[in-house]
Amino acid sequence: MKWTTRITKVEPNHLVTKGYRQEDLIGNIPYPHVVYLLLKGELPSEEHGKMIDAILTACIDHGVTPPSAMASRVVASGGVPLPTAVAAGVLSIGDAHGGAIEKGAKFLQEGIIRMKKENKTIDEMAKILVKECKEQHKRILGFGHRVHTSDPRTKRLFLLAKELRISGSHLALSNAIEIELEKSSGRKLSINVDGAIAAIISDMGFDWRLGKAFFLLGRVAGLTAQVYEEQTEFKPMRKMFDVESEYDGPEEKDLP
Repeated sequence: MKWTTRITKVEPNHLVTKGYRQEDLIGNIPYPHVVYLLLKGELPSEEHGKMIDAILTACIDHGVTPPSAMASRVVASGGVPLPTAVAAGVLSIGDAHGGAIEKGAKFLQEGIIRMKKENKTIDEMAKILVKECKEQHKRILGFGHRVHTSDPRTKRLFLLAKELRISGSHLALSNAIEIELEKSSGRKLSINVDGAIAAIISDMGFDWRLGKAFFLLGRVAGLTAQVYEEQTEFKPMRKMFDVESEYDGPEEKDLP
């Protein structure tokens, strides 16, 4: 049985990725642009190339607080190789950590499709979506942050998307939802970096199923730095957390 792939052709002394010889890409095309090529099958325009670079940078690190950084450093403290510790962090990325981009992009893309089908405006669609989610007790991902009340990464990404003329209906819908959420809840839930990336990649024409990929591609660099710091600056098996625990299992007893 032969596999078929549209990604890379491998022959003796010859590599072709998405139609381009790899030796031609090396040193001529920036890494973020090659990522775009792999995911979209074409090299990005200057504007899209700059935007993809910004998105990956926005995902690169968020200190030691996220589960992925904690997992990587704890595993690194056990004396394992760097790739193993980084992989531990990657394995912690899921719906709760790093997953809001994917789910947020799906929500926005389906919202725009529905808006066009039902002949609604952006503002009307935002009101409908917020109302429905409130009635169904569903959280709209990509809004609010456990640390930031106004995510600085969101501001920069949105400004860049506007400058590069990438911002479109998905970004507009996310802004309208932010306004409706404040009206509905009585408190401001600003668009976080995940929500910003969800809107921008949707306006760039990316499938929502690639949402976690953008987070992953950016965050691996940060996890690598976290692991390297742990391995070179701290002793193995150091005390990292003060964890208080209380046993509430069966009472102590003798064997029969």
